[in-house]
Amino acid sequence: MATNLSKSKKRKHTLEELKTLGQQLLSSRGHINNLPLLLTFVSPSSPPQFLLESLLTLQSFFSPLLPHLPPSFPSSTKRTEVSGKDDPEFIYKTWLRSKFDELVQSLLLVLVSPQSEDAYVFLREVVLDTLMEFVKLGNGGKFHSAIYHKLLHSIVHSTESVDSVTDLLASKYFKYIDVRYFTYISMEKLARSLEGNGISDDKTGSTDENSESHSRASIELSLRKSYYILSKIPSMEDNNEKSEHEMWSGSGSSSEEGNLKEASKKSKTKVKMPKAEKSNNNSCLQALSAATISKKMKSKFTKAWITFLRLPLPVDIYKEVLVTLHRAVIPFLSNPIMLCDFLTRSYDIGGVVSVMALSSLFILMTQHGLEYPNFYEKLYALLVPSIFMAKHRAKFFELLDSCLRSPLLPAYLAAAFVKKLSRLSILVPPSGALVIMALIHNLLRRHPSINCLLHQEDGNKTHNDDSKAEKEIVDGATVANISSIKSGIDHFDDEESNPVKSNAMRSSLWEIDTLRHHYCPPVSRFVLSLENDLTVRAKTTEINVKDFSSGSYATIFGEEIRRRVKQVPLAFYKTTPTSLFSDSDFAGWTFICDKTEENSNGNQEKNFADMSEENGHISAKRQRIECS
Repeated sequence: MATNLSKSKKRKHTLEELKTLGQQLLSSRGHINNLPLLLTFVSPSSPPQFLLESLLTLQSFFSPLLPHLPPSFPSSTKRTEVSGKDDPEFIYKTWLRSKFDELVQSLLLVLVSPQSEDAYVFLREVVLDTLMEFVKLGNGGKFHSAIYHKLLHSIVHSTESVDSVTDLLASKYFKYIDVRYFTYISMEKLARSLEGNGISDDKTGSTDENSESHSRASIELSLRKSYYILSKIPSMEDNNEKSEHEMWSGSGSSSEEGNLKEASKKSKTKVKMPKAEKSNNNSCLQALSAATISKKMKSKFTKAWITFLRLPLPVDIYKEVLVTLHRAVIPFLSNPIMLCDFLTRSYDIGGVVSVMALSSLFILMTQHGLEYPNFYEKLYALLVPSIFMAKHRAKFFELLDSCLRSPLLPAYLAAAFVKKLSRLSILVPPSGALVIMALIHNLLRRHPSINCLLHQEDGNKTHNDDSKAEKEIVDGATVANISSIKSGIDHFDDEESNPVKSNAMRSSLWEIDTLRHHYCPPVSRFVLSLENDLTVRAKTTEINVKDFSSGSYATIFGEEIRRRVKQVPLAFYKTTPTSLFSDSDFAGWTFICDKTEENSNGNQEKNFADMSEENGHISAKRQRIECS
């Protein structure tokens, strides 16, 4: 009955009457019954003009009352205890608080509604500004984290894509440090709730496949929105000193200061000072506050991201996280080693995912002391022909060069990587062969002990030993070891995944010699750089792999077009030649004829042709006469 009554009232009132109701509500408490009526117009189904008018009125009504309203009581027990009080003023304010909660809930529904009209796009911005104003004033002038958590919860769990709302929130409010602080807190809570929903869904095992797929789709959509919000929060290094102290709460001391008191008490610096010293040393207090807030921000940032990375992320989000993790997350974590489980799991997957995880894992190993025993074995397994066509191959080749830069790398391991790359050089496009040549050049220069691979002969067996061994094989010995007996056999096992067992030190880089005759000129020219003595480090320099890592057919063709060629392979004569061949080509032969002889020969040929034509004509006529 109440809903039908509200709908009938909504239809009867015009926009002018709605303005009159709002003016009456703002002028006197006697028209307080207009408040429930105005609340009915704050709905996604209301016309934009009515919704906007009601919203402006209600915002003007609640803004000055918010600091004086009692807190919300979520449980029914507390409400019954409060209702026992006979103070009419307290009952009135409690009723206003309930109406304010209804207003917030209605505004959240309007904010995430799937309306796409231009009027509703403008209304979304007004609704967001109103909610953030309530966040600013709803807790006695301090940051109202409960309303802000409801806002983020509505965005994450909405059934439609509301990236425009997230963009508005990021562009207008993420510059305030208290907004970012409570965003991390709320995102951690939302990630834990999503993790709990995923676990409960797996345990129940619902028989209805449609409902199960729908729940998975909704969780996946929530994960995408969560990542979008986290990626929109600016990093701490992007903010200057002024914006770090700028807060959205009006008093400048948000409710996060209660969480920061313990850290300030634990610090050895004296915080409590006399009043005279407080005015003189205000800058010192600001510096202490900035350091404390930065520490707490890093803690909340770490908890939010670690909790989010535990979730079953979609494949595209998973890859995007791995690509940006080393520059957007790791530098701002309180303890980056906490990512070791996530990164080692990703690195063990193989393929493109391992390539994307290599950057972050390399940072943890080199800068934070992470020990990963199977690192080089997994890196060796990534060297396949498909990696030279991958999207992130440029970064992979640069990291591969950095991972093999250590002089403490064993010779057998460096030889295995050199031989594996050498074998791939005859299987990949020309751009990949150029990168391989650069990597091999650097490895041979860094590790002089493997330069024997450039030209290595099988000196373990002499020719006589080989002949004796062949006789033994013919007499009935096994044929399994023939490759180790005959010369000219490559002992390298290309299919072996363990670089230790690949027998690379017994092989040679014969594949590089075949590249001398490569059809691509840059590749054949690059091979000549390996002919230098790379063991003399003073006369050689390392090649920057970055110059070749992102190459392709187009870049090679462009460089060849721009290249200045000194010798052009064209036939050029300063004077017009008089004969087809010169005298030096055929000694003792002459190809010059006299003009008189040419004329006489020409006349004889002409007379002979005329006679043949005449004879042919006569014979033809005779044949026709005979036939008739």
